[in-house]
Amino acid sequence: MIWNGKKVLVTGAGGFIASHLVERLASEGAQVRAFVRYNSRNDVGMLKQISSDVFSQLEVMHGDLRDVEAVRNAVKGVDTVFHLGALIAIPYSYVNPREVFDVNVMGTMNVMMAARDFGVRRVVHTSTSEVYGTAQYVPIDEAHPLQGQSPYSASKIGADKIAESFYRSFEVPVVTLRPFNTYGPRQSTRAVIPTIITQVLTSDEVKLGSLDPSRDFTFVVDTANGFLRVAEAEHVSGEEINLGNDNTIRIGDLVEKICGIIGKNPKIVLDAQRIRPGKSEVMRLWASNEKAKRMIGWEPRISLDEGLRATIEWISAHIDLYRPGQYTV
Repeated sequence: MIWNGKKVLVTGAGGFIASHLVERLASEGAQVRAFVRYNSRNDVGMLKQISSDVFSQLEVMHGDLRDVEAVRNAVKGVDTVFHLGALIAIPYSYVNPREVFDVNVMGTMNVMMAARDFGVRRVVHTSTSEVYGTAQYVPIDEAHPLQGQSPYSASKIGADKIAESFYRSFEVPVVTLRPFNTYGPRQSTRAVIPTIITQVLTSDEVKLGSLDPSRDFTFVVDTANGFLRVAEAEHVSGEEINLGNDNTIRIGDLVEKICGIIGKNPKIVLDAQRIRPGKSEVMRLWASNEKAKRMIGWEPRISLDEGLRATIEWISAHIDLYRPGQYTV
């Protein structure tokens, strides 16, 4: 597919993955409408980190996914919708589950209704590996049972089912992508890799929760490429597709790897506030990416070591954006 001149909408455009996707789409010549959650500071999130030349090409719209009219205005007239907007922090979902539900489920409902009404060519709905919960078998394929182990994961299961229902009921051409743990430049310390890196760079100790869970990490450039591939592919409407490395690493081993790359040996400190409720913690994630290979010709290209080095380099150059050691809910 040639993106040059195509009108596209990216919801949640100020977020980590979305900012990379916006940048990639703009570089391909797409006319990008970037939907950003309104705040009185006119803050556009991580879109501030893209080049001014790219940013000047964007049509930035401020609003809220829960606002039906704001969403309709954003969707009207576009060819493709990349729906990444969501409240994504698991600890925050323990504190304010209702808000997380409203944004993630009702916000997705609003996007699907607008896409149906305006005849959008393709909707790429963003799910998460968290919907699978702790792996019942590995690698996790798309047939794995869904388990709501946190209010966040439950809200995303609900959003996925809304997307599925609009495909089945109204033939909305939606495909659901399930990225496993994406990492890279611009990610906040809501996620574990920036949490580790920022502390190793600035302190002699690293505060963490449990070191036992394992995760399947994908570099953000590979994830963004997956979004483009699925938006371009034929015969994928109604499908759910994992994006992951088909590999896994224990968090404790990840800490050792990052420390080795940076060249420091800090003390690891167990921080009780970072430990999730026992039945809520997802202990093992490991993606099967066979369906992505088969249906959209996607597989990751960047190794964990290569991606970590690029992430460490970026965070080192932007450490002023972070508050190392402070727990981010």
